Amino acid sequence: MTSAQPKPEHPRPQLFRQNWINLNGTWGFEIDASDSGLERGLVTRELQGEILVPFAPESALSGVEHVDFMEAVWYRHTVTVPQEWAGQRILLHFGAVDHDATVWVNGVEVARHRGGFTPFSADLTGVAEAGAEALIVVRARDSRHEMQARGKQATWYNNTHCQYTRTTGIWQTVWMEAVPEVHIKRLRMTPNLAESAITLEVPVSQNRAGHSVSAVLSDKAGVTVESATRADLDLTPSLRLEIPAESLRPWSIEDPFLYDLEVTVRDAAGTVVDRVASYAAVRSVALDGKVVRINGKAVFQRLILDQGYWPESLMTSPSDAALVEDIELAMRAGFNGARLHEKVFEERFLYHADRLGYLVWGEFGDWGVSGGGTVGHNQKPSASFVGQWLEVLKRDFNHPSIIGWCPLNETHQIMHDRPTVLDDVTEAMFWATKLADPTRPVIDASGYSHRIRETDIYDSHSYEQDPDRFRIEQQGLSEGKPFINRSHDGQEYSVPYAGQPYFVSEFGGIWWNEDEARRAAQEAGLGTDVATSWGYGQRVGSEEEFYERFDGLCKALLENPDMFGYCYTQLTDVFQEKNGVFNFDRSTKFDVDRLRASQARTAAIEAMEERDAPGM
Repeated sequence: MTSAQPKPEHPRPQLFRQNWINLNGTWGFEIDASDSGLERGLVTRELQGEILVPFAPESALSGVEHVDFMEAVWYRHTVTVPQEWAGQRILLHFGAVDHDATVWVNGVEVARHRGGFTPFSADLTGVAEAGAEALIVVRARDSRHEMQARGKQATWYNNTHCQYTRTTGIWQTVWMEAVPEVHIKRLRMTPNLAESAITLEVPVSQNRAGHSVSAVLSDKAGVTVESATRADLDLTPSLRLEIPAESLRPWSIEDPFLYDLEVTVRDAAGTVVDRVASYAAVRSVALDGKVVRINGKAVFQRLILDQGYWPESLMTSPSDAALVEDIELAMRAGFNGARLHEKVFEERFLYHADRLGYLVWGEFGDWGVSGGGTVGHNQKPSASFVGQWLEVLKRDFNHPSIIGWCPLNETHQIMHDRPTVLDDVTEAMFWATKLADPTRPVIDASGYSHRIRETDIYDSHSYEQDPDRFRIEQQGLSEGKPFINRSHDGQEYSVPYAGQPYFVSEFGGIWWNEDEARRAAQEAGLGTDVATSWGYGQRVGSEEEFYERFDGLCKALLENPDMFGYCYTQLTDVFQEKNGVFNFDRSTKFDVDRLRASQARTAAIEAMEERDAPGM
């Protein structure tokens, strides 16, 4: 255990108030092996152990490091509510709890939430009082026998292949804030680059007579634009912030400009009722044939697959600096963005991506729904996926770094004459995404089972390791016949390709670990390294062979004039998976200058754009 508070930063930079306290730190903790804790009185009695929140009990940083299955876990913590919060509503927030959470405060049940990746809150008004203690008790159920979205968490005991140690219970920041009776719930910002404007929706808790809402957008030169509207007529007041031409700076990877934003609610007398600090950006995403344009420009997306695991803390970043480090490592190696894979990342990661100019595809952790401890296929997702995914969209809509959505990954089911559960849920998640966010492209499922003919983006996953064969494999795209994932016996998983923008959203995965290669050689080629590491295809025999293969695979896609981007697997090694461009502990594994040089060549789709530009 450590006395220093872990992850003390405000977890929600786009909706900041002064009156908040961070509850991370040492909490009471107990494993409930058979989920009988409610009957045994764990709501009311002291717990037997301790844990460092927000780290999962499986992780080393939690101080527990219990990696076997836990049907349920319990937490207990007492906090004194600040006296100066008197007269305000008290909200208790959880960044993420895996998987089914129930929360009691002072013996009263205040919240239930299903889903391990998204935040939820409890209003403690009438349950906890300013100046008094609040006893918080949390039960988190996380059975491996249930059908639920787990991402890369193994439903069998050992880490194997691309499944990893589980995350149970609280794994993101717990915090508390005070808000007035009439308060802003969560901002929603829709940029419109064509009109140099931002539409700002401000949902409020109550539409009180005479109340108004105002917004001030500013930069270093001062106020850029301000606007106000009534807050007592429409359920969600809406403002339009029109940015003068001289102050317009579109957000881009070259210039990730963020405006400061302050939003205020006033009562009929003009008195400030609530005020939040935020930030905003203007940028556009558009589709033109096979081109994905950002701010009207073809930008080849040199993405890295980022799974967001750390050896000492699993899905939770060990610190805020660790989030920044992962972005900076990827950029040093020549990548301009990431596919955030099989996990909904902490909100502060997106904040750093916003300010650093890092492109992001948001994804859901849909793997692991088979249950029963067997290898987790994801062919029967439940209706709960739709609700949990909508919570993701609600939380992350405002981040300019997010340029696309991917609700499902590698669903693989032979096309049927009759609709299946997979068809129903894929369609529901796709259309829910389009309805919730009409500003970004949506891919119905990354790789394998494209079930929606209207999908904005089409893709494949290919771990062909020979650059020449890989180039030939991808050449059919020019004739409208791209490489498509099929079953081992050639049966179709997907509806036909219809000319959408196309990219290989997983490739590479080159298997290399120098220490294990050396050990294998010393043991006369007995293959002992295979038992301790894993990667795609035939492992390279030397570091130099890695550079040659990496360069050839990237070149095959960069030189394809119909390819709008790619996503290389992956940023770091993860446990036994030894195909990262950095080691699991983020130490140097390869010469990043050589990796960057392989990606620095102008992509064909960018060269065509430059050639066809007016005046060229």
